Amino acid sequence: MDLIVAIKALILGVVEGLTEFLPVSSTGHLIVVGSLLNWNDEKGALFEIVIQFAAILAICWVYRQRLWTVMATLLRDRKSQRFTLNLLLAFLPAAIIGVIFIGTIKKYLFAPVPVATAFIVGGILILWIESRKRTPRIENVDAVKPADALWIGIAQTLSIIPGTSRSGATIMGGLLRGLSRPAATEFSFFLAIPTIVGATVFSLYKARHLLNADDLAVIGVGSVASFISAMIAVRALLRYVSGHNFKAFAWYRIVFGVVILATWHFGLVKW
Repeated sequence: MDLIVAIKALILGVVEGLTEFLPVSSTGHLIVVGSLLNWNDEKGALFEIVIQFAAILAICWVYRQRLWTVMATLLRDRKSQRFTLNLLLAFLPAAIIGVIFIGTIKKYLFAPVPVATAFIVGGILILWIESRKRTPRIENVDAVKPADALWIGIAQTLSIIPGTSRSGATIMGGLLRGLSRPAATEFSFFLAIPTIVGATVFSLYKARHLLNADDLAVIGVGSVASFISAMIAVRALLRYVSGHNFKAFAWYRIVFGVVILATWHFGLVKW
């Protein structure tokens, strides 16, 4: 394996893992960083799909006890059944919209400038949502009702626009629905499992002609980096939201978006 390629895979793996579960858009970051590394071709897109799956394994590991309990008691426990129903309801809207429009969106919006615009708009929306006075009525994931889950699922459909952030859309949707920050964050984590697994399977099937055994080493480097950095990011975010709001992420998005647009406008970087 070429050393330069391995370094690029490592960088992209770390970027994916750190940003997948934060409200900053992992897809947007991968598009921007991939553009800088000249890794935005079909092979690059396939690589990004696989390392997303590696990141979701970090969620499965962090919540392994809860997930095992749900699977073991699904046929007899009402709480496990409602939890599963909620995830299904929240998953369906984005799955349907994604299958219909993903081709068009990839054609026109998978580029740094549209992503930068989405960064800025998303940051402004986060600032607006966080400035609203509200009293959470749902303190934990088990108190989420099917109507709440469907609302969050509809919010997740916005994330098919690169740069919006799946985590950002679902967490902010949860806050607007009355979830506490920890509850909205945890529900977003759980919802990522069917969403990303489904997207990975669908994308791999469409890109199966690109699969090559020679790429396994590169995919391995990126996947390990993605898994480890995602573990760090998930645990850090859970600690952070217990005592902070999301305004810092909003300002990061806005500044990052402005930098991309400025470098494009003045010709400093050929995006």
